[in-house]
Amino acid sequence: MEKMNTTNAPAAIGPYSQGITAGDFLFTSGQIGLTPAGDLVEDNIAAQAEQALKNLQAIAQAAGTDLSKTVKSTCFITDMNNFAAFNTVYSKYITTSPARSCVAVRSLPKDALCEIELVISLK
Repeated sequence: MEKMNTTNAPAAIGPYSQGITAGDFLFTSGQIGLTPAGDLVEDNIAAQAEQALKNLQAIAQAAGTDLSKTVKSTCFITDMNNFAAFNTVYSKYITTSPARSCVAVRSLPKDALCEIELVISLK
């Protein structure tokens, strides 16, 4: 296993890595709408989803892969009324229709509106 870390995504805010490669896969930690500098972007689902996906893209690139090889995503949103707006942004970055779960949660770190984690093929 190898830890993935890049300065093009925010540093972990707890005892975890941005991602771990194991075998033929990259397992990312959940990403919220933080900039690489650690600031939460504006308070709307589209902007936060966009930034979270940019972070995931940077982690994937650091591991030598890209979002087109996503095999599974898990998405957390704090309000199901934002589901359609979230999907609009998500579908711009994740275009291959991987397996996915999307659940509503009460709250997320830093009061983010969404969080996304991915499993991405390295091949």
